[in-house]
Amino acid sequence: MKKALLTYSSFILLFLYIPLVILALYSFNDSRINAAWKGFTLHWYADLFQNEAVIDAFWNSLLIALVTTAAATALGTLCALGLHTYKQRTRTMLSGFMYVPILVPDILMGLSLLLVFSQLHWELGKFTLIVAHITFSISFVVILLSARLASMGKTLQEAASDLGATPWQTFRYVTLPALLPGIISASLLTFTLSIDDFVISFFVSGPGSTTLPLYIYSMVKRGITPEINALSTILVGMIVILMILSEKFQTKGTDGRKGQLPF
Repeated sequence: MKKALLTYSSFILLFLYIPLVILALYSFNDSRINAAWKGFTLHWYADLFQNEAVIDAFWNSLLIALVTTAAATALGTLCALGLHTYKQRTRTMLSGFMYVPILVPDILMGLSLLLVFSQLHWELGKFTLIVAHITFSISFVVILLSARLASMGKTLQEAASDLGATPWQTFRYVTLPALLPGIISASLLTFTLSIDDFVISFFVSGPGSTTLPLYIYSMVKRGITPEINALSTILVGMIVILMILSEKFQTKGTDGRKGQLPF
């Protein structure tokens, strides 16, 4: 049974990752046609970094992702700390609302945000992109940090209070250090979600706010080229690295055991 499950899991992983490996492989193909391998080359990457449209899209993506990460992490952290102070029943009910932006299809989220921005008469651009990315990212931050706070419990905070620490001292010297790995993990996840978002960005972007995923989509409409493969490989590589770092910080101090204090 164990071998069968291992074999099944291996096939699933291969099915998911083989297309990405092929995409990365053909980004080094010395041919504009992906049908046949002509030899190894790096000139598609060199051409890519000389493309001003790609550079602009990259800087747009980076700026939007950095601002989104800072704002969503700060707001999500405060929200998670606020929820942690409620009683279990109230906290469970309020936490359930945090799953709505995650469960709602991206196309509905993008359309609803577009309608809101239209009603507010906001011009579509970088600002609306940042607001939209913050909106759907906060839920991920709250959920991750709420799980971290739940594993911590309230024993340490109560002990600090009994020893005469003020609420600010308890937060600074007890809660924040224990929560910091989770905050870093949530910020890395938020950055990843922002930089690779396409559907919501497609609805709320405007002139001069093209991101890397939107630029890749515009290129694909004209046909698959090695430049698309190279750009997609770079984007996938960035996402993989960020997700590995996020997972590392998320499990830091817990050793993968539920309920253990994170230090």
